[in-house]
Amino acid sequence: MSWMLLRDFLSGVNKYSTGIGRIWLTVVFTFRLLIYMVAAEHVWKDEQKEFECNIRQPGCENVCFDYFFPISQVRLWALQLILVSMPSLLVVLHVAFHEGREKRYRKKLYVSLGMMDGGLWYTYLISLIVKIGFETGFLVLFYKLYDGFSVSYLMKCDLKPCPNTVDCFMSKPTEKTIFILFMVITSCLCIVLNFTELSLLVFKCLIKCYFKTLKSSMCEQPNLRYIECGEIGTSLLLQKHHSASTINTPQ
Repeated sequence: MSWMLLRDFLSGVNKYSTGIGRIWLTVVFTFRLLIYMVAAEHVWKDEQKEFECNIRQPGCENVCFDYFFPISQVRLWALQLILVSMPSLLVVLHVAFHEGREKRYRKKLYVSLGMMDGGLWYTYLISLIVKIGFETGFLVLFYKLYDGFSVSYLMKCDLKPCPNTVDCFMSKPTEKTIFILFMVITSCLCIVLNFTELSLLVFKCLIKCYFKTLKSSMCEQPNLRYIECGEIGTSLLLQKHHSASTINTPQ
């Protein structure tokens, strides 16, 4: 699989991300994608051939390996990286759709295509929620499939066609456990970053709505129009003051 394509794709999302979103991209590039490409794939290489049981019964090792590892841990990790990165495609498609509309109508339809406001804000928010869901779901799935986040060096199997309970041994269990724990820590870090970014966006939106409501309520008060409502409110207030002065002037 060409991971460079995924890297280039995520790099295009970078210019539409917030500061925390750029930190998330750095974590995905440096501590997840790069580690996977450089080290993890080699550690899990030919894992089924290196899985040995203390019996030579035909088919016994294959059945036991399939029971303990229904899906390869490193492939599950790769699937997680792909699905976690895909929600960012929503942001790119949103901006591309608006760019296409502007080219079609040959005029400026939006103030800023990359501005975190309006439709882009909702799209970005949805992508964060989907990322958190994928990250959490894969951690739970990983824990359920392998009974934890560690690789045991000894596994006992009594499935047919094994004639009795046999001992099976996994190669490099300590090294694999270290990589799995590293994967879990980086996943948790990404969840924290996504949740922080989500909370920050919602908080900023609430603050913005609050001040917008406050401004509208102040504009409705005649005595405060000159403060919040600009030159029109100011001129109206001056006109009223001038009229009142003219009426009260003694003849």
